[in-house]
Amino acid sequence: MKDIQQLIKRRETSLAIIIVFFMLLVSFRYPQFASPGNIYDVLNDTAVLILAATAQFLILLTGGIDLSISSTMALVGMLVSMLNMQLPELPIPLILLITLALGFIFGSVNGALVGLLHIPPIITTLGTIAIYRALVFLVSGGQWVSAHEMSALFESIPHRPFLGISGIIWYTVITVLMVGLFVNFTQKGRAIYAIGGNRLAARLAGISGAKIDFMVFSLSGVLSGLAGLLYVTRYAAAQTDTALGYEFQAVAACVIGGVSVLGGSGSIVGVLLGAFFLGLLYNALTVINLSPFYQMAIQGAAILIAIVANTIINRRNQQKMLAKRSLV
Repeated sequence: MKDIQQLIKRRETSLAIIIVFFMLLVSFRYPQFASPGNIYDVLNDTAVLILAATAQFLILLTGGIDLSISSTMALVGMLVSMLNMQLPELPIPLILLITLALGFIFGSVNGALVGLLHIPPIITTLGTIAIYRALVFLVSGGQWVSAHEMSALFESIPHRPFLGISGIIWYTVITVLMVGLFVNFTQKGRAIYAIGGNRLAARLAGISGAKIDFMVFSLSGVLSGLAGLLYVTRYAAAQTDTALGYEFQAVAACVIGGVSVLGGSGSIVGVLLGAFFLGLLYNALTVINLSPFYQMAIQGAAILIAIVANTIINRRNQQKMLAKRSLV
């Protein structure tokens, strides 16, 4: 009985219940909303956001933030698209390897500035979000790489099915599983939570904050690079404004999923549910033909509500802990 009560109290369970209720509510007016076909489409549309949110999740766990995710996506997406123009027969495994390497390079720049020079993450990534976006214009000359300039092999990356499921979903599922296993079952993963929970205590325990910061920003760059590749191949266009605003959507998905913006708390399952909820929300708003400006307002409201809920829950947990200590 206690196990069931604890499960109900978990943030992820509450969010899952909200998602089911939301789907049922919208389905009363639009019966096809909860159909398997529409859910599959939402997953396809949300896969890139899930990757971006997973990248942001790693940074938020340390108490930082990565505002350069969208620019990294755009820059990597543009570079690999231009490479494809020059070498259209390049095999997919090599394209993926180059993509991950580029993401690592751009992410490690943030990691070096934050971890080695101790520049606050928000300041660092405010700089790199502008620099990387400017580089997109510079390397492309302000031009787009459109569908007719991409090879069929390159365009097929997110669409190739396996067991009846599109490639973009497989890439996302495998990545999320790997990150989940990493943060939950490895020493480095547990160190990320420790740094976010109490950086001073973690340092006294022998955990290097500089190394962890470098690692998570480098990983964030790798995941952002993969998200950028899947974005440009899914929409068959590499543009100068690719993935604009995705850094905020990634934060929204994490916060809605119960990840603390102060660090040290959150789960990959919550991130997945948070991103899926946003995908459902966008889909529902599109179905009812609501203006994109209203969609932005609703997204902002969802973030604020989630932050308020997280704050209330954290305060209650702290009060309970203090009450238990006073009894002891």
